[in-house]
Amino acid sequence: MFEKVKKNGTEQLGKTNRIVEGTSIIGDIVSKADFRLDGELIGNFTSQGKIVIGAKGVIKGEIICNNADIEGEFHGKIKVLETLNIKSTAQIHGEVAVGKLSIEPGADFTATCTMLAHSNTVIMLEDGKGAE
Repeated sequence: MFEKVKKNGTEQLGKTNRIVEGTSIIGDIVSKADFRLDGELIGNFTSQGKIVIGAKGVIKGEIICNNADIEGEFHGKIKVLETLNIKSTAQIHGEVAVGKLSIEPGADFTATCTMLAHSNTVIMLEDGKGAE
């Protein structure tokens, strides 16, 4: 009689994927939901949500996402459409393109940085669906 109607994009709110310390992944990750990485990823990461790289986390590759918090290591290219928060324990090496940037004192930020013009960019996932 009563059916729940899923609102597009809201079914992933509050859900977080997690890769724990001691886990290594070689390959690409595509996620609609938020993601926390405390292990190692050698490959690319694409998300409509937020990625958190924990203090023990390491990514070598390319990241495209809406928001990111980095406490661990990142080597490669990162494009964050909204806000990138770099914590004091972070090590960033490579190319950075962001909407907004926050760097805590003590962070190792050895990268070129481009500030993105505010736009309604859409991240496209493998299923052909995107999020604004």
